[in-house]
Amino acid sequence: MNKQRLSLWWFVGTLVFALLSMLVPLPGVLEPFKPYWPALFLLYWSLESEDRVTLGLAFMVGLAADLLNGMVLGEQALRLCALVFIALRFRSRLRFFPMWQQALAVLALLLNDRILLLIVRMLAGASLPPASWWISPFVGAALWPFLFLLLDDLRARLRIQ
Repeated sequence: MNKQRLSLWWFVGTLVFALLSMLVPLPGVLEPFKPYWPALFLLYWSLESEDRVTLGLAFMVGLAADLLNGMVLGEQALRLCALVFIALRFRSRLRFFPMWQQALAVLALLLNDRILLLIVRMLAGASLPPASWWISPFVGAALWPFLFLLLDDLRARLRIQ
């Protein structure tokens, strides 16, 4: 298998893994701690491969996530498009931040995502979520250095650009 095909399979495989990870059920107590996996993986690829991640791809991944989760069609698509837009806009800066600053930037992006989700749900007539609803972005930011280093290491071992 040539490198370009392997690279494409690795890219698509990580996004499929992110979508499937989103579906893993957790006990009710742990549910607020579940990170938003598609956002984390799209953020990684936005920083590491600018030509592959586009707003169209973010929209398609979001639609797939909406279909898999049974949510309002387009809700996650909107959120992921906003997240990827900001990540691509500041890509040149974010890539060279130390890991702790990158984690803080990821926290800001995930909190922005939660605020956007809150606005969409409030416009749809939902009630305010509990305080534990805000834990997930912090978990995602705490996992970011490990996820980033793991994906980078696997990419280097496979010698994928």
